[in-house]
Amino acid sequence: MAQNIYDNPDFFAGYSQLPRQVHGLDGAPEWPAIQALLPGLSGKRVADLGCGFGWAARWFRGQGAASVLGFDLSQNMIERARADTEDSAIEYRIADLETLELPEAAFDLVYSALTFHYVQDFERLIRMIHAALAPGGDLVFTIEHPIFMAAARPQWILDEDGRKTWPVNGYSIEGERRTDWFAKGVLKHHRTLASTLNTLIGAGFELRRMEEFAPTPEQIADIPDLAEELERPMMLLVSARKI
Repeated sequence: MAQNIYDNPDFFAGYSQLPRQVHGLDGAPEWPAIQALLPGLSGKRVADLGCGFGWAARWFRGQGAASVLGFDLSQNMIERARADTEDSAIEYRIADLETLELPEAAFDLVYSALTFHYVQDFERLIRMIHAALAPGGDLVFTIEHPIFMAAARPQWILDEDGRKTWPVNGYSIEGERRTDWFAKGVLKHHRTLASTLNTLIGAGFELRRMEEFAPTPEQIADIPDLAEELERPMMLLVSARKI
C-alpha cells in the first residue's frame, strides 16, 4: 500500500495552504503547459488518478468531458472533492494506485498530476492504464522531475559564487527517497528519466510530447520567486497515446 501522507493532519494542513490548493488550477504555474498536452475533451471518459480536491475533474467537465472518475488514497482529499463538486457526472473514490484495477477500454483519457512518484510499482500501474484506455486513448501525467527528487537531501545549496544550486546525486540508484515536506519521512520513489519513458514504451504507448517545466518570463514577472525554477526542472510533463 502506498504511504497515505495526505491524511496526516500536519501534512494536510500545510498542503491545503499551497497556492495550487487555495486558488485551484490557476495557482499551478505548470497548468498552461499541461493544457497544451491535453487532447480535445468533448465527450471523453476521463479517469483522474490522484484527483486531490477535484480541481481538474471539474475543469474536464467544463471542457465537455462526458464523465470523470477521480481516485485518491486520501479520505481528506475525497471528502473535500465531494464537498466542492455538484455534478452527477463526476464520481470520486478512495483507491490505492498500487493496487487499483480499472475496467478494460473504459476511458479515453487518463490524467494524473504529481502522483505517480508516490507509486512503487510504476510498471504495473502503466500497464493497467494502457489496458484501461480505449484504442487511441491518451495518458497525460506530471511527476516530480527525476533530477529534482534524485538527491538524498533535495534542497538548495550555494556554490562558490553564491548561486543557488540543486544537488544531483545517486541519480542512477532508483528506489525510495524520503523527504521532510510538511511532515517528516514523506516517501517517494525515484526513477530515472529513461526508466520512466521506457516503461511507457514497453507498455505499448507512443510518446506524444514531453516537457520539463520552466516558468515563462511573464510568470516570473508576476511571481519573481519562480525565477529559481530556471535553475533545474522540478516537474516532468508527459503525453502518451495508446497505439
